[in-house]
Amino acid sequence: MQLTVYLAGQIHDDWRNELIQKAEQMNLPLQFVSPMTNHSRSDAIGEEILGEQPTKIVKDDKASDFNNLRTEILMAKSDVVLAFFGDSYKQWNTAMDASTALAHNKPLILVRDESLHHALKELSNKATATVENFDQALKALSYVFETE
Repeated sequence: MQLTVYLAGQIHDDWRNELIQKAEQMNLPLQFVSPMTNHSRSDAIGEEILGEQPTKIVKDDKASDFNNLRTEILMAKSDVVLAFFGDSYKQWNTAMDASTALAHNKPLILVRDESLHHALKELSNKATATVENFDQALKALSYVFETE
């Protein structure tokens, strides 16, 4: 059995690579998908597909259409969603993806530092599991594969 894990969270650093490397070291049968992590491509995709837009707001709106398409498809094909809340960036997209996962009855693992407990208490209470780091998240996924 292999699980597909949607990695929700900010795209401004390489946290996904860190998590994927740890999963590989643990020999977990996981496949990972995510939002577009190339920030400039994510911002420009509307114009790449539709051509130049008249304003920055319309450009952002059109990019959002295609980014949402990607998220909906990849999240629907995922077995579990892992939503990472870091402390370096505003986490609106992470919250939206976590809420979408819940709305679609996808198992949700919320990864957040203890310092974010209060800000995320309601979302954490709805998540399938809440952990404080990637090691704990991967141990939770590893548990799924145990037979005894």
